[in-house]
Amino acid sequence: MGCFNWLFVLPTLFTVDSGRLILVPTPIGNLEDITHRAIRCLREADLILAEDTRKSGVLLKHYSIETRMRSYHQHNEHKIFQELLALLISGTTMALITDAGTPGISDPGFLLVRACIEQGVTVECLPGAVAFIPALAASGLPSDRFHFEGFLPHKKGRQMRIKALANYPFTLVFYESPHRLAKTLQQLARVFGNDRKAVVARELTKVHETFVRGSLQSLAEKYENETVKGEIVVLVDGEKGK
Repeated sequence: MGCFNWLFVLPTLFTVDSGRLILVPTPIGNLEDITHRAIRCLREADLILAEDTRKSGVLLKHYSIETRMRSYHQHNEHKIFQELLALLISGTTMALITDAGTPGISDPGFLLVRACIEQGVTVECLPGAVAFIPALAASGLPSDRFHFEGFLPHKKGRQMRIKALANYPFTLVFYESPHRLAKTLQQLARVFGNDRKAVVARELTKVHETFVRGSLQSLAEKYENETVKGEIVVLVDGEKGK
């Protein structure tokens, strides 16, 4: 008998009578930035949980995916996750997607993932798009070690958190919204120092993708009276010591 080559055995996506939760990264801008596996999972799932069904509908239509969707976002996840968990336990396979990027990274997902793990429901996460990785790689700031902070607190604890990060020796990565960008850069400059190197990455993977590099002070001045749109990643060089 000939030898059997195990390298050509592909794993079965779903187990019979066994539900699972699949975290599926979706493009952060360019619709081509999605894997064949992600498309297959979205097609074969029983239900897609989407942060915004209108936005996700554009992606699904583009790839002719007809799987039923249900809204799952920060305003309803505490109310419906027990219902979803019961469906998963009973054998339903769900794909969780957000508006863009990887679910659970500054987006809904953690609550349901934790509940699934506690109840023995299989959780699978596909590799794929996440905004801060291309921003970091193309920033020109050290990327061997970094700290991903995500969104800073909007009000309570904001200044305390910024002060706590001031002496980190590695690149700091933040997510920020357009209307808070200038304020955030000003606050970081006051605490970290005006001359600390920084990068503002905007509209990643899209037609108008931009990287603006400079000191925190120069960037704060630039965006003080400039209207910006789109998703934003702010990267700040680490404290180099005196």
